[in-house]
Amino acid sequence: MVERMFKSTGGGPDRLTLVLIPNFSMIAFTSVVEPLRLANYVSGKTLYEWEVASRGGEPVVASNGIPVAAARSVADYERAPGNVILCSGLDAHVYKDNAVFGWLRRWAREGAHIGAICTGAHVLAHAGLLNGYRCTLHWENIDSFLEEFPDLDVRAELFEIDRDRFTCAGGVAALDMMLSEIGAAHGPELASSVSEQFMHERMREGSDDQRLPLQARLRISHPKLIRAIAEMEKNTEEALSRDEIAERVGLSRRQLERLFRRYLNTSPARYYLKLRLNRARTLLTQTTMPVTEVAFASGFTSASHFSKCYRDMFGRTPRAERRGPGVPPEVRAAGEADAHGDVSDFELGDEAQVVAE
Repeated sequence: MVERMFKSTGGGPDRLTLVLIPNFSMIAFTSVVEPLRLANYVSGKTLYEWEVASRGGEPVVASNGIPVAAARSVADYERAPGNVILCSGLDAHVYKDNAVFGWLRRWAREGAHIGAICTGAHVLAHAGLLNGYRCTLHWENIDSFLEEFPDLDVRAELFEIDRDRFTCAGGVAALDMMLSEIGAAHGPELASSVSEQFMHERMREGSDDQRLPLQARLRISHPKLIRAIAEMEKNTEEALSRDEIAERVGLSRRQLERLFRRYLNTSPARYYLKLRLNRARTLLTQTTMPVTEVAFASGFTSASHFSKCYRDMFGRTPRAERRGPGVPPEVRAAGEADAHGDVSDFELGDEAQVVAE
C-alpha cells in the first residue's frame, strides 16, 4: 500500500498550505499545485483546496524573478493547517527566520503534516523538524546539507514520505510526489489520468534516482568506463589513486588512460580533479565551512594544492569565489573570516604530482 503524505480532513477536500520562502523554485511550486488542480478537473470534484502563505502575508519573489501573491501570513493561523509544504529554492541553506521556525514547530506539535520541496529540507532541518526522519532534497545540495547536518538520514531519491514529514528533490520530482499522493488517496486510475494531462509518460517512484544514469549524462556506453566514473563520484572526499580505480574496474592503468582519452578526450586524473573541484565549488558557495575544511572534504590533503588547482580551473581563488555575485551574505562573511589565513597565500606543496598528466 502506497503511503499517504497528506492528513485527511475526513470527508471534505484535503487542504494544503504552501509557505513560500524567498527565491523559491517556480517549477517545483507549480508541480505541486497543478496536479491538484487537474485532479479536481479530471474527477469533476473538489478533492483538493490550497492557499499560499508567506512570512508576513506579502508577495514572495521566486528565483526566476516572478512575484507570487500570498493569501495570508503564517501568523494569521489560529490553529495549525492540516498540511504544509515549504517551497524554497536558491539560498535556502542561509534562510534563518526564527519566527517562521517557531510557527513550523508549533504546527508540528499540533499535528500538522509538514513537507518541503527542492531545498526546503534546509528550512525544516534548521527548525529541528527532521530529527529522526528520512529526508531528501535536490541532488546539487545534498553534499552541503550533509556537511551541515551529518546526523540526519538523507536519501538521494526523488521524494521521501516518512509518517508526518515528506520531502522532495524539487523540479518535476514534485509532480511525481503529488501523483503518488493522488493515487494513494483516490486510486491509480485518477493519478494516471492526471499524468496523461501533463503528457508525463511515466509516474516515477519515490525511490527512483534523482539524476540521469551516467550513460545518459555522458552519452557513453562503455561499461568499464562507466564503472570507473561511478567510483570517482562515490569517492570525492577520500580520493582514489588511478591505480586503485583501474584495479576496481578490472583494467590496467594504461587501459584506463586510453578509455578516458578515447571517449572523453581527457585523462582520468584531470576528470577526477574537475569532479572534486566542482564539489568544492558547491561547498564554498552553499556552506560557511572554512576553506581548509572544504579542501579536505573535496579530497585534497594540502590546502595550498587545493587553492592552486582551484585557481587553475576557475580563474580565481577559493576565497575570491566566496566574494562573487550571488553568494549569500553569510557565506561571504565566512570568506572574510578566512582572509587571515587565505590558502591562496600558501606556497604550493609537493602534492601536485597527484594530478600530473
